[in-house]
Amino acid sequence: MSSLALALGQLFDGLSVASILMLAALGLSLSFGLMRVINMAHGELIMTGGYLAYVAHKLIPQAQVAFGLPLAFLGSALIGAALERFLIRRLYGRPLDTLLATWGVSLLLQQLARNLFDPTGVEVTSPDWLSGSISFDSGPLAGLALAHIRLFIIGLAVVVLCGMILLFAKTRAGLHIRAVNQHRGMASALGVNTRRVDLLVFALGSGIAGLAGGALALIAPVTPTVGQSYIVDAFLVVILGGMGTLRGTAIAAILIGLLSAIAETFTSISFAKVLLLLFVVAFLQFRPRGLVVTRSRALEET
Repeated sequence: MSSLALALGQLFDGLSVASILMLAALGLSLSFGLMRVINMAHGELIMTGGYLAYVAHKLIPQAQVAFGLPLAFLGSALIGAALERFLIRRLYGRPLDTLLATWGVSLLLQQLARNLFDPTGVEVTSPDWLSGSISFDSGPLAGLALAHIRLFIIGLAVVVLCGMILLFAKTRAGLHIRAVNQHRGMASALGVNTRRVDLLVFALGSGIAGLAGGALALIAPVTPTVGQSYIVDAFLVVILGGMGTLRGTAIAAILIGLLSAIAETFTSISFAKVLLLLFVVAFLQFRPRGLVVTRSRALEET
C-alpha cells in the first residue's frame, strides 16, 4: 500500500469515527447547551438504539436498516422524553442532583440490558448491499478500500446534520428553540412554552443518540457498556465545539475523529485518548468557549 493510500485510509477511518461522534454529540449538545443538563445516561441512550437495531434485525432481517434505524430513533426519543418529563424536569437548577440522578438511570439501563440480552454483547449483520467495499487495485491508491457501511454512516451523519440545520432555520419549533437558547425568560414572556421546548429538545437529542447507536450496531457488537466508550469523546466534542452550536459540534467531531485515527496509528488506543484530552485542554486555554462562540444572554448569565 502506498503512503497516499495509507493516508487516505486513515482519513476515511477518521471521518467514519467522526460521524458516530457527531451523531452522539448532537443530542448532548442540545441538552447540555440549551438546558444546561449534564445527562450521564446519554451513553445508555446510544446503547438503547443499538439494542433496538438488534431487535429489528431479529424481527425483519431483510429490512433491518429501513426498520432498525427509525426504531432506534423513536425508541430512544420516547425514553428521553420520559426521562425529562418524570425526572429531569424536577431537578432543573440543581446540576449536582441531575448528574447523580442520570448516573443512577445509566446504571439501571445497563443492568436492564444485561438482564434482557447477552451481557457479552450481540451483533447485527449488515445487509448485503452494505457488506462490500470500494477497492482500488492499481495506481497510486492501490490497496485502499472504502467500506460501504462506513460510507453509509458518513452519509447518515450528513443527512442528520442537514436535517437539524433545516429544523432550526426553517421551522417554528426551531425558532422557539433558538429563542429559549437566547433568553429563556424573554421567550417565556412572549408566549413560548419553555417546558414543551425542553421536552422536545431532550427527546430529539435522545433520538439522535439512539440513531448513533443503531448505526454503531452495524459495525461493532452492542454491549451494555458500549455507550460509555463514546460518551467521554462526545462531551469533548461538545466542549471543544462550543455549547449549543451545530456548526461547532460538526467541526469538533471531525477534528477529534481525525486526531483519534492519526494518534491510534502511531500509539495505543489508551495513549491516544490521553493525547486527545491534552489537546482539548490546551486548546481551551486559548478559546475557553470553544471553536464557535454562541452570542447568547443565557450563556453570559451562566
